[in-house]
Amino acid sequence: MVFSSPLFLFLFLPIVLAVYFLLPGLRARNGWLLAVSLLFYAWGEVGFILLLLISTLINFELGKWVERTEDVVRRKQAVAVAVIVNVGFLAFFKYAGLVVASLNAPLKLLGLTTLPVPHIALPIGISFFTFHALSYVIDIYRRKRGAARDPRDTALYIFFFPQLVAGPILRWNAIAPQLENRVFRSEVFAEGVRRFVGGLAKKMIIANAVALPADQIFALSADELSIGTAWFGILCYTIQIYFDFSGYSDMAVGLGKMFGFEFIENFNFPYTAQSIRDFWRRWHISLSTWFRDYVYIPLGGNRVTENRNRLNLVAVFFLCGLWHGASWTFVAWGFYHGFFLVLERTRLGAVLDKWPRPLRHGYAVFAVMMGWVLFRANTFPEATNYFSALFGLAHPLHAQPLQRYIGNEAIFALAVGALFAMPLWQAIKSAGGKIGGKIPERSRAIYFGTGQILEIALVMVLLVISAAWLAGGTYNPFIYFRF
Repeated sequence: MVFSSPLFLFLFLPIVLAVYFLLPGLRARNGWLLAVSLLFYAWGEVGFILLLLISTLINFELGKWVERTEDVVRRKQAVAVAVIVNVGFLAFFKYAGLVVASLNAPLKLLGLTTLPVPHIALPIGISFFTFHALSYVIDIYRRKRGAARDPRDTALYIFFFPQLVAGPILRWNAIAPQLENRVFRSEVFAEGVRRFVGGLAKKMIIANAVALPADQIFALSADELSIGTAWFGILCYTIQIYFDFSGYSDMAVGLGKMFGFEFIENFNFPYTAQSIRDFWRRWHISLSTWFRDYVYIPLGGNRVTENRNRLNLVAVFFLCGLWHGASWTFVAWGFYHGFFLVLERTRLGAVLDKWPRPLRHGYAVFAVMMGWVLFRANTFPEATNYFSALFGLAHPLHAQPLQRYIGNEAIFALAVGALFAMPLWQAIKSAGGKIGGKIPERSRAIYFGTGQILEIALVMVLLVISAAWLAGGTYNPFIYFRF
């Protein structure tokens, strides 16, 4: 069940909200949210629901073990068990096939018998599930928050449906207090609705419009891919992945607000970045800060020697790439970003900081777009062919005309996406606020009241347009659901 589906929008969510606000007391409401979250996941993954519940119960018990143990060595042992259990769980489902396939390559070269590659079904959102479980135990170990007294609280933290399958990645120490105490406020609920509808519009109006040409172009063979078509394809994918994922994150944050929760913001206009360092402060913030706090800093962070620090950065982005998928192209994408982060910590980074702002921005966007080729390609030969086409090194005999993929919807989505990849709406609201501050006080209420009415009207228009595109059966899956 995805957020951008009629079933969720017009049946699941209204029922969940109606019952939630009719129930007396926070414990009853939390119980209801857990029940509907399990239903939400079971709708598409009923075969894994029991397994994930058992895993949650194991982490609940590990959390209690860590909390009651005062001896530092034994606490570290408990955390080690938690890491082994959770990472082992993730590795079995997500990476077993990759490991066996990688081992088969040298075995085949040596003329030895290869191993059968296992085809294991992947639970939706397993990477997010695992990181939530690890955060639960590690936050207890660091004494940032005590263990849950009731396994239902642990389960709700991990299974809460707004963030269950594609984040943002939440911390136990941030969510636990909200499970115990949160107050309904109409203005927060209204902001949640605005965020949800805005995220839905990002997905339906922008991301989906460029998804089809992006998929069609990346599916072309090397013999069909011209320079212009290749650049149009990567431009479409660059817009698609941002508005698809940030749209989902906005919807998740909005849903959280509707139920009284505050989630971490996951994006901060990453395509306005001035460097790759800046990009990772703005892109998938919940993941980058998770790796920073739970991997990079424990490895020594920047408190170690320069060479060790570089190794730490590369190690973190190797894991970041691997987290995204069981493919060496994802690993290469992680190494690619790690390389730029190391490079920007050298003298070249100091030189980059002196460049004019537009030049730095162009460098960052270009580097990110080239990385998306690795991220989007299924194999290294596909990525190599695409790079060759981008830089005019290929000689396609049957090049497909660019006009075949350029449509009015895609052009509109690219234009609107380029505008709203910048903080345009925030600038408009800020300018409106400054103007309002200069208006005589007797007219100020009318001015701001009119602004609120216009904003509500805009939200309603976006909802209607998104629902119409949804009814039209446009391209719909979220990219990050497969992670």
